Amino acid sequence: MNAMWYRAFTRIGVLTIIFGMAASVNALGQRGRKYKPPPPTSRVEVTILRNDDGKPIENAAVIWHLVGDKGNMELKTDEDGKSVIDVLPTGSEVLLQVIAKGYQTYGGDYKLSKSQMAIQVKLKRPVKEYSIYEHNNESADAGNGASKDKDANKDSSQKDTSKDKPSDTAKQNNSQPDASQPQPQ
Repeated sequence: MNAMWYRAFTRIGVLTIIFGMAASVNALGQRGRKYKPPPPTSRVEVTILRNDDGKPIENAAVIWHLVGDKGNMELKTDEDGKSVIDVLPTGSEVLLQVIAKGYQTYGGDYKLSKSQMAIQVKLKRPVKEYSIYEHNNESADAGNGASKDKDANKDSSQKDTSKDKPSDTAKQNNSQPDASQPQPQ
Protein backbone atom coordinates (compact mmCIF):
# COMPACT_ATOMS: atom_id res chain seq x y z
CA MET A 1 0.00 0.00 0.00
CA ASN A 2 2.91 2.24 0.63
CA ALA A 3 4.09 1.85 -2.95
CA MET A 4 0.67 2.77 -4.28
CA TRP A 5 0.58 6.03 -2.34
CA TYR A 6 4.12 6.74 -3.34
CA ARG A 7 3.26 6.42 -7.07
CA ALA A 8 0.14 8.57 -6.73
CA PHE A 9 2.01 11.38 -4.96
CA THR A 10 4.84 11.18 -7.51
CA ARG A 11 2.40 11.50 -10.42
CA ILE A 12 0.62 14.45 -8.79
CA GLY A 13 3.98 16.14 -8.04
CA VAL A 14 5.24 15.69 -11.61
CA LEU A 15 1.96 17.05 -13.06
CA THR A 16 2.10 20.03 -10.70
CA ILE A 17 5.66 20.82 -11.79
CA ILE A 18 4.75 20.53 -15.51
CA PHE A 19 1.69 22.80 -15.17
CA GLY A 20 3.71 25.30 -13.11
CA MET A 21 6.45 25.50 -15.75
CA ALA A 22 3.90 25.94 -18.54
CA ALA A 23 2.21 28.76 -16.63
CA SER A 24 5.52 30.53 -15.95
CA VAL A 25 6.58 30.32 -19.63
CA ASN A 26 3.24 31.80 -20.66
CA ALA A 27 3.56 34.59 -18.08
CA LEU A 28 7.11 35.45 -19.29
CA GLY A 29 5.82 35.98 -22.82
CA GLN A 30 3.37 38.61 -21.59
CA ARG A 31 5.75 40.55 -19.34
CA GLY A 32 8.75 40.80 -21.69
CA ARG A 33 9.36 43.40 -24.40
CA LYS A 34 7.07 43.15 -27.34
CA TYR A 35 8.69 42.44 -30.69
CA LYS A 36 8.58 45.44 -32.99
CA PRO A 37 9.43 44.61 -36.60
CA PRO A 38 11.88 46.96 -38.33
CA PRO A 39 10.46 49.45 -40.85
CA PRO A 40 10.48 48.50 -44.53
CA THR A 41 13.71 49.48 -46.24
CA SER A 42 14.63 50.69 -49.72
CA ARG A 43 17.37 49.25 -51.90
CA VAL A 44 19.22 52.13 -53.54
CA GLU A 45 21.85 51.64 -56.22
CA VAL A 46 24.08 54.64 -56.92
CA THR A 47 26.21 54.81 -60.06
CA ILE A 48 29.04 57.36 -60.17
CA LEU A 49 30.26 58.36 -63.65
CA ARG A 50 32.60 60.94 -65.16
CA ASN A 51 30.71 63.83 -66.73
CA ASP A 52 32.98 64.17 -69.76
CA ASP A 53 33.09 60.57 -71.05
CA GLY A 54 30.59 58.61 -68.89
CA LYS A 55 33.17 56.14 -67.55
CA PRO A 56 32.67 54.79 -64.00
CA ILE A 57 34.64 56.23 -61.08
CA GLU A 58 36.07 53.57 -58.78
CA ASN A 59 36.57 54.05 -55.01
CA ALA A 60 34.40 57.17 -54.72
CA ALA A 61 32.93 57.79 -51.26
CA VAL A 62 29.11 57.67 -51.27
CA ILE A 63 27.89 59.15 -47.98
CA TRP A 64 24.27 58.94 -46.79
CA HIS A 65 22.93 61.37 -44.17
CA LEU A 66 19.42 60.63 -42.84
CA VAL A 67 17.54 63.91 -42.32
CA GLY A 68 16.84 64.38 -38.61
CA ASP A 69 19.28 61.68 -37.45
CA LYS A 70 22.83 62.08 -36.27
CA GLY A 71 25.62 60.29 -38.06
CA ASN A 72 26.02 58.97 -41.55
CA MET A 73 26.76 55.84 -43.57
CA GLU A 74 29.66 55.73 -46.01
CA LEU A 75 30.16 53.24 -48.82
CA LYS A 76 32.77 53.01 -51.60
CA THR A 77 32.06 52.39 -55.27
CA ASP A 78 33.31 49.27 -57.03
CA GLU A 79 35.12 49.08 -60.39
CA ASP A 80 31.80 49.64 -62.17
CA GLY A 81 31.22 52.86 -60.20
CA LYS A 82 28.31 51.27 -58.31
CA SER A 83 27.40 51.30 -54.65
CA VAL A 84 24.33 49.58 -53.15
CA ILE A 85 22.68 50.24 -49.80
CA ASP A 86 19.57 48.47 -48.50
CA VAL A 87 19.18 49.61 -44.89
CA LEU A 88 17.59 53.05 -45.42
CA PRO A 89 13.91 53.22 -44.33
CA THR A 90 11.39 53.66 -47.14
CA GLY A 91 9.77 57.09 -47.02
CA SER A 92 12.75 58.78 -45.37
CA GLU A 93 14.55 61.87 -46.64
CA VAL A 94 18.29 61.55 -47.16
CA LEU A 95 21.18 63.73 -48.20
CA LEU A 96 23.53 62.06 -50.65
CA GLN A 97 27.12 63.26 -50.78
CA VAL A 98 29.71 61.92 -53.24
CA ILE A 99 33.42 62.62 -52.83
CA ALA A 100 36.02 61.41 -55.34
CA LYS A 101 39.63 62.45 -55.70
CA GLY A 102 40.09 64.82 -58.63
CA TYR A 103 36.38 65.67 -58.96
CA GLN A 104 33.95 68.24 -57.56
CA THR A 105 32.01 67.08 -54.51
CA TYR A 106 28.35 66.32 -55.26
CA GLY A 107 25.46 66.78 -52.85
CA GLY A 108 21.74 66.18 -53.34
CA ASP A 109 18.50 65.64 -51.40
CA TYR A 110 16.41 62.55 -52.10
CA LYS A 111 13.11 61.13 -50.84
CA LEU A 112 13.13 57.32 -50.72
CA SER A 113 9.56 56.75 -51.86
CA LYS A 114 10.08 53.36 -53.58
CA SER A 115 11.44 50.04 -52.38
CA GLN A 116 13.98 50.00 -55.26
CA MET A 117 15.69 53.10 -56.61
CA ALA A 118 18.60 53.84 -58.94
CA ILE A 119 20.52 57.11 -58.82
CA GLN A 120 23.11 58.15 -61.39
CA VAL A 121 25.57 60.93 -60.54
CA LYS A 122 27.95 62.48 -63.07
CA LEU A 123 30.92 64.17 -61.43
CA LYS A 124 32.70 67.13 -63.03
CA ARG A 125 36.35 68.02 -62.86
CA PRO A 126 37.05 71.07 -60.69
CA VAL A 127 37.02 74.44 -62.45
CA LYS A 128 39.29 77.36 -61.78
CA GLU A 129 38.02 79.52 -58.94
CA TYR A 130 36.91 83.05 -59.68
CA SER A 131 39.21 85.72 -58.25
CA ILE A 132 38.68 89.45 -58.01
CA TYR A 133 42.45 89.90 -58.23
CA GLU A 134 42.70 88.47 -61.75
CA HIS A 135 41.18 89.55 -65.05
CA ASN A 136 38.40 87.07 -65.88
CA ASN A 137 37.07 86.71 -69.40
CA GLU A 138 34.14 84.60 -68.21
CA SER A 139 31.30 85.92 -66.15
CA ALA A 140 29.81 83.75 -63.43
CA ASP A 141 26.25 82.53 -63.82
CA ALA A 142 24.80 81.39 -60.49
CA GLY A 143 22.48 78.81 -62.05
CA ASN A 144 24.77 77.21 -64.60
CA GLY A 145 28.31 77.55 -63.26
CA ALA A 146 30.93 79.53 -65.14
CA SER A 147 29.82 80.26 -68.71
CA LYS A 148 30.63 82.79 -71.40
CA ASP A 149 28.24 85.69 -71.54
CA LYS A 150 27.53 88.07 -74.43
CA ASP A 151 29.50 90.80 -72.70
CA ALA A 152 32.45 88.48 -72.07
CA ASN A 153 33.32 88.59 -75.78
CA LYS A 154 34.27 92.27 -75.56
CA ASP A 155 37.89 93.20 -75.99
CA SER A 156 39.76 93.08 -72.70
CA SER A 157 41.17 96.57 -73.35
CA GLN A 158 37.67 98.08 -73.14
CA LYS A 159 36.90 98.76 -69.50
CA ASP A 160 33.62 99.73 -67.98
CA THR A 161 34.33 103.27 -66.85
CA SER A 162 30.77 104.07 -65.80
CA LYS A 163 31.60 103.26 -62.20
CA ASP A 164 34.38 105.86 -62.26
CA LYS A 165 32.06 108.68 -63.41
CA PRO A 166 30.00 110.66 -60.89
CA SER A 167 26.27 110.03 -61.00
CA ASP A 168 23.76 112.55 -62.37
CA THR A 169 22.36 113.27 -58.91
CA ALA A 170 25.79 114.22 -57.64
CA LYS A 171 26.17 116.71 -60.50
CA GLN A 172 22.82 118.34 -59.72
CA ASN A 173 23.21 118.71 -55.94
CA ASN A 174 26.80 119.72 -55.45
CA SER A 175 25.90 122.15 -52.69
CA GLN A 176 24.08 119.70 -50.38
CA PRO A 177 24.94 116.05 -49.70
CA ASP A 178 22.32 113.32 -50.09
CA ALA A 179 20.67 112.67 -46.70
CA SER A 180 19.93 108.99 -47.49
CA GLN A 181 23.64 108.18 -47.94
CA PRO A 182 26.06 107.91 -45.00
CA GLN A 183 28.40 110.85 -44.75
CA PRO A 184 32.03 110.80 -43.61
CA GLN A 185 32.73 112.61 -40.36
